[in-house]
Amino acid sequence: MTPETPLEIGPTDVSYLLERPGPRTFRLIDCREESEWQICRLPDAQLVPLSQFGELAQQLFTDTRENLIIYCHHGMRSLRAAQFLRQHGFAHAQSMRGGIDAWSDMVDPATPRY
Repeated sequence: MTPETPLEIGPTDVSYLLERPGPRTFRLIDCREESEWQICRLPDAQLVPLSQFGELAQQLFTDTRENLIIYCHHGMRSLRAAQFLRQHGFAHAQSMRGGIDAWSDMVDPATPRY
């Protein structure tokens, strides 16, 4: 039996996972809107706006075993997106606590805040 994947993951943990050598074991999803994406984003993130999440999810997320880390501005939208995915069988969907704002504060101060 494996321990349950926590619903939230901290920005420093995401940073560690991004910097770890070797193949990436997760997919990074940005659920903010296009205008926010233009201001700043995390490396290799895929934009899936929350406003279109339900309709795009069936096309973009097909492997329920996949590790998904979702982030937004402050962590509320990504929490909703992670909960949505979990309700649809994605047991390893996680929300980055505090969003990209916390990332800027705790990991990379060069990331613009808005």
